[in-house]
Amino acid sequence: MSSLMCPATLVVARHGDAEYVDTVFSDEGGTLTGTGRQQAADLAAQLQDRRVAHVWCSDAARAVQTAEIVASRLGVAVTTRKSLREVDVGELGGQPFSGDAVRAVTDRWFRGDLAAAFPGGENGHDVVARYADALAEIADLHRGETVLVVGHENAASISLPTLARNATESLTEGHRLGNCDCAELVVDADDWVLTRWGDLTDG
Repeated sequence: MSSLMCPATLVVARHGDAEYVDTVFSDEGGTLTGTGRQQAADLAAQLQDRRVAHVWCSDAARAVQTAEIVASRLGVAVTTRKSLREVDVGELGGQPFSGDAVRAVTDRWFRGDLAAAFPGGENGHDVVARYADALAEIADLHRGETVLVVGHENAASISLPTLARNATESLTEGHRLGNCDCAELVVDADDWVLTRWGDLTDG
């Protein structure tokens, strides 16, 4: 069968609940809490019958920890990709963390303004392009298979509805993935279709 006729199924999940020692903006921080570890275990249980072939994840600690918990229960390997990280906040890096400073940009993305940018960092179009490249690479390696991709709230929640041809609604707050919530994306050549959004136990 041609690879173009054999789609890959990507289950894209946000990492589990995490706590942070750093009080500044950093890509490296985050350790799963007890709740986060349980969320990852629950995600593994929900995927148990899906014959997941591999787990891919951001190289941030909170994503790696989530991926390793799931992979160990499913008996598969983990591969990290820097391209699956959360958004690059540019000049905010190293400054005291402020949720308001992040939302000043990301809320505009969720309202459809992907041109909004972090000074010295990414705009929404940059994030979507980065995620598209990463997911396309993964899909090409896993034609005919199902894989788990563990990433982050804003990057995944902005990118997937933008990339999928069947996601016709405007970007809204409802597109934000909770901890260990998933979107399921079927990728066949250049055709990207969302088949699920949110908790795998939903509908």
